[in-house]
Amino acid sequence: MPQSLLQQLSEMTIVVADTGDINAIRKFKPRDATTNPSLIMAAAQMSEYTSLVDDALAWAKKDAGTDGTKDAIVRRAIDRLSVEFGLHILEIVSGRVSTEVDARLSLDTPRTIEKARTLIKQYETAGTPRERVLIKIASTWEGIRAAEVLEREGIHCNLTLLFGLHQAIACAEAGVTLISPFVGRILDWYKKSTGKTYTAADDPGVHSVTTIFNYFKRFGYKTQVMGASFRSLGEITELAGCDLLTIAPNYLDELSKSAEVLPRRLDPEKARAMSVERISIDEATFRKMHAADAMATDKLEEGIQGFTKAMVALEKLLGDRLS
Repeated sequence: MPQSLLQQLSEMTIVVADTGDINAIRKFKPRDATTNPSLIMAAAQMSEYTSLVDDALAWAKKDAGTDGTKDAIVRRAIDRLSVEFGLHILEIVSGRVSTEVDARLSLDTPRTIEKARTLIKQYETAGTPRERVLIKIASTWEGIRAAEVLEREGIHCNLTLLFGLHQAIACAEAGVTLISPFVGRILDWYKKSTGKTYTAADDPGVHSVTTIFNYFKRFGYKTQVMGASFRSLGEITELAGCDLLTIAPNYLDELSKSAEVLPRRLDPEKARAMSVERISIDEATFRKMHAADAMATDKLEEGIQGFTKAMVALEKLLGDRLS
């Protein structure tokens, strides 16, 4: 019986489930899983996860004590809910789960560090070692600096909302464990700005991740590349061989049902032999390159706003439930 695309992909790339739906993770059995505020918000509204929401609120009430205001309880409950989903996911996957820091802290290095430590402490108190958790942080200059501090403490980070090579190099030079370049959102921007349609082979998001992957392998960075945010099956198959790919359940399902031959597209050995110009990134260079990259500027700001909106909606959901 021929192997499915998913089986073939899993032999050259670590497949990660991009969802907060524990049942979907149980179905596809990926090695790792990622969540974000939008996914947690979606899962929290499902009837099967009502008990998780209630447990998080009960924990937050107890932790806040007699002086806890409603807002304080809700803030604690959101952290706890993120950790609760992570703990349940870790019962299914053999690897790691990514848990995101509040996007509203994306330009605040000290508070990002503080929030990451809070989340890791909750995981460790529940018996989960920090090695099985990746803290997701937006790829702002401030977020990358926070990740640099956290990595030195053994708190591993997944830098998200990443759209440009300058962000990727800054992350690698900071010793970040993992980056998540957003393939589909890059495509969205180019389709809107140019009016063109793209095949998977000439997809600008695919090209961006390929460039980052080859750069990292050429210069021996340990930071892993995890393509994220896909708009088609073709974007996924064009990145076969990437270190990791985080894939939504609908595409995992499509991959599992197709048995075409899947060629390797990204190859670390070939990348090491490439002629690539090395770029040194300090803050001034980072900000100059970011300002010159309209796509990265637009999509980073939009991504932070989107995750912030999801976080505000989650606060309202928990606040209403608490009332």
